Amino acid sequence: MTTTPARLTVLAGPTAVGKGTVSADVRARYPEVWLSVSATTRDPRPGEVDGVHYHFVGPDEFDRMAREGELLEWAVVHGRNRYGTPRRPVEERLAAGVPTLLEIDLQGARQVRESMPDARFVFLAPPSFDELVRRLVGRGTEGAEERERRLETARVELAAADEFDHVIVNDDVTRATDELVQVMGVVPA
Repeated sequence: MTTTPARLTVLAGPTAVGKGTVSADVRARYPEVWLSVSATTRDPRPGEVDGVHYHFVGPDEFDRMAREGELLEWAVVHGRNRYGTPRRPVEERLAAGVPTLLEIDLQGARQVRESMPDARFVFLAPPSFDELVRRLVGRGTEGAEERERRLETARVELAAADEFDHVIVNDDVTRATDELVQVMGVVPA
């Protein structure tokens, strides 16, 4: 029996919208979904584990990966750090028919659309801009200057929601996760 390749789902949205929280909920409640682990040049936040949350790499290693075509997409995010999706693990999971989720930024989603136009693109939106600000300030992982840089980026990213196939408002993590896996076709709608 031949396995039909799975369709890739790309989840993107502005900073502090809860992409990581929704993705973690998918990982916990829907183990049949494989969540890609991005590479990044930024330092780990408290509690983040290399290879689980991100592959933390230095700038030289990231440059090598990009130069040698090992990244499906990559981008400079918030004008500072680079993030990218290792290509091989994604292609292997898709070929094996495993539902695959990428949690990436808007720039990366646009690159994936160019190389994999049949992917499903989902925008995770906040209930309001004020709630987005509250979440970013509340997590306490960025200083005032970095928060402002991220909020400037978020304003631009929110305007791009209409580029996506689906928009999910993250007003409740469980509900947003359930809607995402329905869109992915993992569970019936």
